[in-house]
Amino acid sequence: MAETAPWVVILAGGTGSRFWPASRPSRPKQLLPLAGPRPLIAESVTRALTLTTPERLGILAGEPLTGSLRAALPGLSPDAFWIEPEARGTAPVLAWAAWRVAQDDPDGVLVSLHSDHAIEPESTFTELVLRAVRVAREERVLLTLGIEPDRPETGYGYIRPGAPLRSPDAVRVDAFVEKPDAETARRYVAEGYVWNSGIFVWRASVFLDEVRAHAPEIAALLPLLEAGDVGNFFRNAPRISVDEAVLERSGRVGMMRANFRWDDVGSWEALGRTRAPDASGNVILGKGRVVDGSGNIVYGEDGDVVLFDVDDLVAVRSGGITLVTRRSRAHDLKRLVDHLPPALLDPDA
Repeated sequence: MAETAPWVVILAGGTGSRFWPASRPSRPKQLLPLAGPRPLIAESVTRALTLTTPERLGILAGEPLTGSLRAALPGLSPDAFWIEPEARGTAPVLAWAAWRVAQDDPDGVLVSLHSDHAIEPESTFTELVLRAVRVAREERVLLTLGIEPDRPETGYGYIRPGAPLRSPDAVRVDAFVEKPDAETARRYVAEGYVWNSGIFVWRASVFLDEVRAHAPEIAALLPLLEAGDVGNFFRNAPRISVDEAVLERSGRVGMMRANFRWDDVGSWEALGRTRAPDASGNVILGKGRVVDGSGNIVYGEDGDVVLFDVDDLVAVRSGGITLVTRRSRAHDLKRLVDHLPPALLDPDA
């Protein structure tokens, strides 16, 4: 498998602010066991190694997180940790990753995964991604995996599928659309739009060609990589997503429909989908108890959390901080975090 395996990178540099106070800048959500008994990043690495070999795996994150990631992934070589000098969004870091791959393997295919997704069954995921790798090799397209919606979700971006490609299970992407309001989300689902998973597959060289053609703000900096000046590449790069910089501008974007269960584990509310509830619909992790209540999410890490005669709340105890909010507002938690003083935002710092 080593000679034909794709390269796989895992984007692991986020802060996961919607899981505060358990997720903090010094210990973001990818280091927490939110979708199962192991940290999300460990689940992601296990998934990635069904696609490739350890020598072709890269964990993308900044220096401050690398020590914690290495501790959570003791089986990986230090070479597996590709350190971003500065956080500049997914477009610059994926351009850098593609450039690295192209230097070692001019025909190499790059698979980009996230460190905080819940996916099952793993075998179905692996089969589809390896099919996407073959399509990317044959058709020279930038592929994303689209998720069939099971609800009118307002927290995800959507894709409008287009005409079929030569491969029977791949289509062109007609449009990417941003996170909609509730009414628009219902219309998108009715009209056959799919969620954008953020799982990408492409030849590294083809992606770099599309960067040069459509993302001048990044293309102008590629000579810095050629000169070995990675630091200045990131220092001067704009903060921009790969969707905005490349995928929304390129005419070479395709999509394959996912046939596995997927969740981006984006907020505390997601635990109602990724973890098994009790008989009353409560999800309890750690030291928690609910009496005469239903639909609650409880996370007790460093102290007991007890709820009595309440429904549909999120109650978290972590880092010496207690958070209580309505489950329906969990996706808005970033608004709260943006107003917190540093001492509350990260008590470990």
